[in-house]
Amino acid sequence: MVEWSDAERSAISGIWGKVNVDEIGPQALGRVLIVYPWTQRYFGSFGDLSSAAAILGNPKVAAHGKVVLNALDKAVKNLDNIKGTYSNLSQLHCDKLNVDPDNFRLLADCLTIVVATKFGAAFPPQVQATWQKLMAVVVAALSSRYF
Repeated sequence: MVEWSDAERSAISGIWGKVNVDEIGPQALGRVLIVYPWTQRYFGSFGDLSSAAAILGNPKVAAHGKVVLNALDKAVKNLDNIKGTYSNLSQLHCDKLNVDPDNFRLLADCLTIVVATKFGAAFPPQVQATWQKLMAVVVAALSSRYF
């Protein structure tokens, strides 16, 4: 179980309160598909992913990016039980979708970059450290059914 200080809880809710799911979600997923093109194999039904412009303009990528960030909202609202919150999602990605669990880390890294780029000085090192702790816990929870 992860311990969260009051300052960490405050930092998470402060940043999360500024996140526009409709903007950040598509950007983060798009960045994963561009920077790590092998991840595109999980999105074969999404149509044209042939270039950065095609990926960033793809409505299915945008829609799934929003789904991903809406799922992250569940972690933010359930900081004391993230593993339980993501149990079914972990099982789905492991057993049915066969997603390489390292992709969760790649997405978390890209999401952190997008958030840092968006918020700049409002995402100082201490807040980023807390955000990365949250991302590590989420990645571990999503990967839990694999091990």
